[in-house]
Amino acid sequence: MLAMRRAQERGHANHGWLNSYHTFSFGGYHDPRHMGFSNLRVINDDTVAPGGGFGTHGHSDMEIISYVLDGAMEHKDSMGNGSVIRPGDVQRMSAGTGVTHSEYNPSSEEPVHFLQIWLQPNKRGVAPGYAQKYFSPEARRGRLELLVSPDGRDGSLASHQDALLFGTLLDAEAQVRHPLAKGRRAYVHVARGSARVNGEVLGGGDGAAIEDASEVHLEGVDAAEVLLFDLR
Repeated sequence: MLAMRRAQERGHANHGWLNSYHTFSFGGYHDPRHMGFSNLRVINDDTVAPGGGFGTHGHSDMEIISYVLDGAMEHKDSMGNGSVIRPGDVQRMSAGTGVTHSEYNPSSEEPVHFLQIWLQPNKRGVAPGYAQKYFSPEARRGRLELLVSPDGRDGSLASHQDALLFGTLLDAEAQVRHPLAKGRRAYVHVARGSARVNGEVLGGGDGAAIEDASEVHLEGVDAAEVLLFDLR
């Protein structure tokens, strides 16, 4: 079974400095039909204007992943980490017992477009943690590259949750397949471009929840950037 979540159906908030689309309920957007999927709680598709950003704020007991599509995002946190995240970078922050951080667009000219993803942890009250890694286009083109996992397998970032996050870049007609173990389900988010997901065409910002399937089959319609979540 495949349930579509079209880009135009998502929640939307435009604060001037921030233009945000919410796949699931978040902030002032609440829809009891879309509270998350399995332990995937948030996919926010955010564009931050030059010089704009999120001031220092706190989180706890959440696994937070940032995935930059265009531009750059500057990160600082109470653990002493400071970095700039650019396209190809994946950042994982385990909020655990509590952490504060800020995120700003350091450019005075270019916006930053990124995905903010929250996964519910498999254990509460862990020590906060941070990791960041670059995944090249070559590593993701025409294949599913494992970006985040519970155990850091295959060079991925380790995170306290029961999910596998894969990324791929697909040219037109390029295909990849991911088997789903019994009892597992998947969520696919097309970050940009368009792709067929188990036969259905999804465009940029579209998503699909997949249950009772033995595999996920992705095929590029045109050049597409896609995230695939393998979930409990």
